[in-house]
Amino acid sequence: MALTHIPFPPLPIPPSWFPGHMMRFHRMLPSLLTQTDVVLELRDSRLPLTSINGTLEGALQKWRLERGWDPNDATRRVVNSSACERIVVFNKRDLVPEWGLEPFRKAMSSRFPDQQFMFASWQRPRDIRTLSELLVNIAKKYPYAMELNVLVLGMPNVGKSTLLNALRNMGIKGPTPKAFRTSANPGLTQALSTRLKLSLSPLVYAFDSPGVMLPFLGLGEEGAERGVKLALIAGIKEGMYDVEALASYLLYRLNILNPVSPAYLQLLPSGSVPTIDIEEFLEGVARRMGMVRKGGVPDLRRAAVYFVRWWREEGGLMSASSALRIADAASGSGAVTHGWGFDLEWQIRAEELAGGREPQVLVQEKMEECIDRHLAKLTQEELAENNVSATQRKKQAALEEQVRRKAKYAKMKQQQR
Repeated sequence: MALTHIPFPPLPIPPSWFPGHMMRFHRMLPSLLTQTDVVLELRDSRLPLTSINGTLEGALQKWRLERGWDPNDATRRVVNSSACERIVVFNKRDLVPEWGLEPFRKAMSSRFPDQQFMFASWQRPRDIRTLSELLVNIAKKYPYAMELNVLVLGMPNVGKSTLLNALRNMGIKGPTPKAFRTSANPGLTQALSTRLKLSLSPLVYAFDSPGVMLPFLGLGEEGAERGVKLALIAGIKEGMYDVEALASYLLYRLNILNPVSPAYLQLLPSGSVPTIDIEEFLEGVARRMGMVRKGGVPDLRRAAVYFVRWWREEGGLMSASSALRIADAASGSGAVTHGWGFDLEWQIRAEELAGGREPQVLVQEKMEECIDRHLAKLTQEELAENNVSATQRKKQAALEEQVRRKAKYAKMKQQQR
């Protein structure tokens, strides 16, 4: 039985989590970029749009312009005396369906021609080798440079340290120690690392950086959903969200990805069908797993914790194995909802498949529409200042008042002369 109506769940107000080490790195970034040849930005494949940190964009665009890229043509470089490349790696590729990788890469390339995109997983040596060769080839384009310096950026818990350890093992022959400590919890890396050698000839070095969260996740439904998504991938410090709220949103997303046979059915008693009721679902999980309190009452909180952890591990792999359901639209009269990762959702109608259109082409077009909607929402939030907290507004007002007073004082001093 397929779900025909999947309501959006109520979500909590997002918390603010922007520790001091994130602010310090944010302030350091412009000066760090003067010593950087390649920015390697990691994002999570499950949240390929939400894990973009827009607060870094200004510094990155300025870096490109200072290195000679044409401000009117992102693909043209006026001055090319040293390397200046931005590579975006969507990490944990094994946690999203394979059928969407290439359409999404092409969709992003069409919208952001100034960036190179690739998917990777540290568990796939071929991906690590491809990335290592890409960095080495960039270094070889500038034989007069003594070394290539790579700065690794990204939100918390997107796998920066783990991927760098894999790159080191791939690029340096022989036994190499684990260079960076890693953790499943966000915030382990709190300062810029020492340089890590990734290649001997040519010389390629990398810096690991602290994961930087958005200073403010936003107001309204958009901000609430953004926060829950990041909490689900453990990008926000554990304990800042009620786990049952995370479980409710996770149930909703898994239903969107596969309303016929969602991956969570294996957690329920035999013969269960897809559900949109979070209490009914958690009760089923609790009874199946023997999570009961005194008196035989199902422990819904324990079930919610188990559900989220299951998804972060084997459940994510299971949901990534879902097939593209193009045939569902072709055989029906109405629109069929599709999803890829937790950021992209679209509908396909039977008439859109007329004329033997290639499914991959149609998927790419749908993904481009999703990206356009995402960018339009960000623009609207910025114009309405929904991405600025009350605290940030107060700080900005205080700075403006300070500037005003300095200007007034300077004017008075000038008049006295």
